[in-house]
Order: sequence, then structure tokens, then C-alpha cells
Amino acid sequence: MTSSDGQVPPESLGQIEGDIEQVSGDGAYDQRQCYDAIREGKARATIPPRRGAKIWKHGNAQGERHNRDDNLRRIRKVGRKVWKQESDYHRRSLAETTMFRFKTIFGGGLSSRDFGNQAVELFIKCAALNRMIQIAKPNNYRVSA
Repeated sequence: MTSSDGQVPPESLGQIEGDIEQVSGDGAYDQRQCYDAIREGKARATIPPRRGAKIWKHGNAQGERHNRDDNLRRIRKVGRKVWKQESDYHRRSLAETTMFRFKTIFGGGLSSRDFGNQAVELFIKCAALNRMIQIAKPNNYRVSA
């Protein structure tokens, strides 16, 4: 069990096979160890720097700069709201909302003990959640004036 959110990326990113394009997180992940782990995985970090954040490494050499400094510079230039739109930061909140729905409906634990069975259990629960969402979606019709 980890003691803080900032310890999660270094531990979990190494378990993912394949390429990762972007890693998004809230301000709790605005830590050097998170950015280092994301950089090691050759992904782009989409983590809003905390308010009052300072540049970590000054200079223009692209290879030496942290993605965090690029995020901070862009936020200072266009504002936090525009940066979130440009960087697809909203996808993080969509994922969090989906996980909230999942845990509210199915609970936070799994019944199966075997990893393979846990994977099947999660697949079935995800399929059920997707079906519930499809059933609850309203039908939209364009009305001509």
C-alpha cells in the first residue's frame, strides 16, 4: 500500500506493456518522482502544477526541461482553463467519473481471488456498466424550424 498519490506512477507505469502517450493526474501528482517516471516511460505528463508553482529547470534545452515546466509556461501564457482544453485534461475527470460510477454500483472489491478470474469479473462488470449507460442515454432528435 502506498502512502501518497505521488508514489503510484513510479510503481504502476513499469507494469504497463506497450507505449503510453499521455499520463494525466490532479495536483497531488505534481511531484518530481511522478514526472521522472512519466518521462522514463516516454509519455507526456498532463498534470496541472500547483498554484504558486515555480519553474524547476530554467533554460531552453528541450531534452533537459521537465514537461512540468512546459505545462507551467503554457498555463502562464494562456491560462489554466485553455491549457486544460488544449491538453485534453478533461479525459482525466471522465475516467474518474466512470470509476466513481463503477464503484458505486459494484463496490470497490472483487469476489474472485485468482487473477484470471478477477480479469473476467472486471470485464463482465464493465460490460454491464456500459449496457446501463447505453440504456440510460436519451434519444436526441433534430427538430427543423
